[in-house]
Amino acid sequence: MGDVAVGARSGHDGEENRGRPEETAGQAADAAPDSGYGSGTEDGRVTNGRDGGTQDEGVGGTPPATPPADKKQRSFWKELPILIGIALVLALLIKTFLVQAFSIPSSSMENTLRIGDRVLVDKLTPWFGSEPERGEVVVFHDPDDWLAGEPTPDPNALQTVLSWIGLMPSADEKDLIKRVIGVAGDTVECNKTGPLKVNGKALNEPYVYPGNTPCSDDDQGGRFKVTVPQGRIWVMGDHRQNSRDSRYNQADKNGGMVPVDEVVGRAIVVAWPMNHWDTLSVPDTFGQDGLQAARPSAAAALSVAPQGLTVAGVVPVVWWRRRRTARAEAR
Repeated sequence: MGDVAVGARSGHDGEENRGRPEETAGQAADAAPDSGYGSGTEDGRVTNGRDGGTQDEGVGGTPPATPPADKKQRSFWKELPILIGIALVLALLIKTFLVQAFSIPSSSMENTLRIGDRVLVDKLTPWFGSEPERGEVVVFHDPDDWLAGEPTPDPNALQTVLSWIGLMPSADEKDLIKRVIGVAGDTVECNKTGPLKVNGKALNEPYVYPGNTPCSDDDQGGRFKVTVPQGRIWVMGDHRQNSRDSRYNQADKNGGMVPVDEVVGRAIVVAWPMNHWDTLSVPDTFGQDGLQAARPSAAAALSVAPQGLTVAGVVPVVWWRRRRTARAEAR
């Protein structure tokens, strides 16, 4: 009986212990060393020879895997150039596609905009096909040497770079800022000192510089009657007697009009200085009845393109959320 019991435990030492008392064989078997790696313990773990601790025994007696060492955290000074690079890229993208700051260099839009004011210009909506509307204040590239003879500042290299990436107002003095008076299909006219008329409707213009008349009674362009062609806008400054605008550039290649393609975007807010902060909304006079009648339907459709795209983008999101909620409730 003892031979069978010992052979069953060891699997190979029955011959060596044959004839020995069962107790002796059992003691020898109990004293045999464990086959695990390192010094054995009662709970099936092995002692780590380096620090005396214990860890779970590997499968098949193999040593356990050493945990990977923690990665050394990158220092702040090494991360700083990366953060600056990301900030510059974001600033450039925002300036290119979303919003750009411009500085007001002249008095032609007083008192709406004063010399030294900083305005933020929305550059996003033109990407969706939106065209300038009557009453909006817009920034546009010089269409045909309107700024000829005007003094221009000479920014240093740092100002030029910061302006280029959008961290400073634009230093490009080839840009102008005026108010849109007429769009494609409109008839705009001035006779003597005013009022200014669009499609036969007189405009009430509280934004005109105090002491100025809506129209200028002179023969250099102050008296006019024009019809705005497709793809063009007619612009005027709010400081009517101190603004070289569409009226005084009728001899250029565009007949005093500004091509829509030259419009950078709409000025939406005076951001600096803080005591001049204000939004640049469209005056109520441009919403009067009958003023919109002459505008072509195609141009009107373009004016609502951003709103239409917004609705088109929102509808699928709402539908997806409703479907997701319905599935959650079904569970």
